[in-house]
Amino acid sequence: MARGRWGKKSSRKGVFDPNDADRIKHTRIGVWDVYEEKNPETQHIPIGARNWERYLEMRRDLPYVWTMLRDIGSIRDCWALLAVYTLLELIGSLIPAASLWFKGQLVHIVQAAVETRSVDKVLLTQVTAGAILAKMVALIVSTSRTRISESLGNRIRQYYSVHLFKANARLDVPTFEDEAIQRQLEDVSNINGQSVAWSTLQSMYALASILIQVVSQASVLLRVLKGQPDGVLLATISAAHSLSEFLHYQRTSPWNGVWAATTRNSDYIKLQGLKRVIVDVSHRKEFVSDNMLSYTLRLFRELTDRLGEDARDFKEVFSHRAFKQRLTLLSLMKLPFGDLPQVVFALRAVQHPASIPVSLASLNLITSTTASFSAKLYKIFRETSAIADAVSSVRKLYEIIEVPNKVPDGTIPFPEDEQKIKHGVSIEFRNVSFKYPGTDEYALRDVSFKLEAGQLCVIVGVNGSGKSTILKLIVRLYDPEEGQILLHGKDIRTLKLTDLREAISVLFQDYTHFPLSIRDNIALGDPTHANDDARVALAAKLGGSDEFIGRLPDGMDTYLDRPVRDHYSQLPEGTKTVFGRAVDYSFVRNAGGISSVSATGLSGGQMQRLAVSRTFMRSVVSEDSKVGLLLFDEPSASLDPAAEHDLFARLRELRGSKTMLFSSHRFGNLTRHADLILYMDRSKIVESGTHEGLLKHQGEYARIWMLQAQAFL
Repeated sequence: MARGRWGKKSSRKGVFDPNDADRIKHTRIGVWDVYEEKNPETQHIPIGARNWERYLEMRRDLPYVWTMLRDIGSIRDCWALLAVYTLLELIGSLIPAASLWFKGQLVHIVQAAVETRSVDKVLLTQVTAGAILAKMVALIVSTSRTRISESLGNRIRQYYSVHLFKANARLDVPTFEDEAIQRQLEDVSNINGQSVAWSTLQSMYALASILIQVVSQASVLLRVLKGQPDGVLLATISAAHSLSEFLHYQRTSPWNGVWAATTRNSDYIKLQGLKRVIVDVSHRKEFVSDNMLSYTLRLFRELTDRLGEDARDFKEVFSHRAFKQRLTLLSLMKLPFGDLPQVVFALRAVQHPASIPVSLASLNLITSTTASFSAKLYKIFRETSAIADAVSSVRKLYEIIEVPNKVPDGTIPFPEDEQKIKHGVSIEFRNVSFKYPGTDEYALRDVSFKLEAGQLCVIVGVNGSGKSTILKLIVRLYDPEEGQILLHGKDIRTLKLTDLREAISVLFQDYTHFPLSIRDNIALGDPTHANDDARVALAAKLGGSDEFIGRLPDGMDTYLDRPVRDHYSQLPEGTKTVFGRAVDYSFVRNAGGISSVSATGLSGGQMQRLAVSRTFMRSVVSEDSKVGLLLFDEPSASLDPAAEHDLFARLRELRGSKTMLFSSHRFGNLTRHADLILYMDRSKIVESGTHEGLLKHQGEYARIWMLQAQAFL
């Protein structure tokens, strides 16, 4: 995402039109399409240097670095690329010392000219040519190193993206909601927009390079200072001055102007959507309860393999773009002029030895060299602290994959008879009590009831009475603190979690919609049949969402929340839309950039019908479905009375002989058909029975029933 002044809104009149070929230059970089005005204004933005931190705990984390190096070595072609990269780093580290040596030779030529009144023209030519050649080699090495770095970084990022996806996806709800785990996941996601592993390697290379430069330049500098009057004193003063200046130094980075970037690659968009699915807390309950791990992990691997090195986010593309045209003939031709002042000074010293003392040349060399040398000394400390941070992140990267879930897996397969489950699942709560993590109040207190296989149970009560919690405990998003929950007479804590959740279809009150297409949102209701378009279409019809889906321009391919943002900067103020999406300038104030709005504008009722369609995909559509228990938590909350009546009728018709628990704060036709009604208040079951029985009892259920009935009289 663009940061800082990149997202600045321009005050210039007009409209930015990416399709205007006369004014706009189009560039394809990986999966990204970048559109730039052909004559953009160039501005500079300051980028502050990073402060150094403690690094004394590196030794503890080094074993994880060795593990990281072994894993990187298993990546295709990485060892070969690392060997070439290492060689380039070594050459690049020695070039500053070579340049310093050439400058020292120029000083000696001047000294000899003053003393002998003659100049060794051959030696002067050789030294000058050597200095220019060193500059050219430095540029070639730097550019080649950057390009290899891109390839290495992409390979390593791709490898560890699967590692991180698995680390996120395997966590259960209470573990994933833990703030400490969230911080750890954030720490290992990236460093400065790059893979933690590659950033660590780069920090190690940077430190090694600086050490080589310091050692090699120090040996050359000592030879230069030898015999120079007050050379050591001048070097010390220059170093102290340059170090103080370096602490306040800021570098600038160009690349600004009027531009916009988007991606239309469906694989990349889906890949980012899958990342959002496993990262956002709001998706965790349905992800876990619907057993999406195997399918989404397989799909993620397929997409990363298909995209390969093109699967770079825009921040990476933005960072590397400046290096693409760095090595040009013009840049090589301009390099000799960098040393021209030194050559001219040497010639002037030869022509006028009496008026231009040699000490001036020595002073110039000493001050400039010690400034560079002292800056590198400071950089050693900075890079060492950066390595400390990076190595710590590597440890967290490998520790996160071993974090134990708070809901332990069982060992007993479920069900023992797959045919029997088609006739429902018996459920029993025995004195169950539960508190949500981090709270002191009971969400359930001493709850007991029994539901036979194939029966319909409706749980009613006011909001916050504990209805939803019962459903969450059945699917083992959490475990009760007291009591037992039995399925077919077996404690659910002894059952294999995958089997348990495969036997249950659940729609939560706080349902979520994944940042994927409508088709994928419905299909993920049954990951084993996610590629069956006929099943998806039938599920949409049964859920009542097919009608409004057909009216959307992109139909089933519509994204409810597009997971990939567009990027742009300096757009003229008349620009209201880019790439068919509205421009959101408020992002400038919030985060320093601009992004587009991607909402679909669906109503709450339409979104709820999509959620119901996903449930039908899992529980009803599949003939070979292993689902025997249906859990519905307020599925009609956003529906109008007609749609609610239609949904209830469809549920009764299509559930067959399956067991169903239905929670609601509204009483209606469904309660009349219930085999068991549980009325809850303040985390307890206060009444239970059939509709007729509870009305005769004249208790709280009857009172609320009459109040709601009077609203329609």
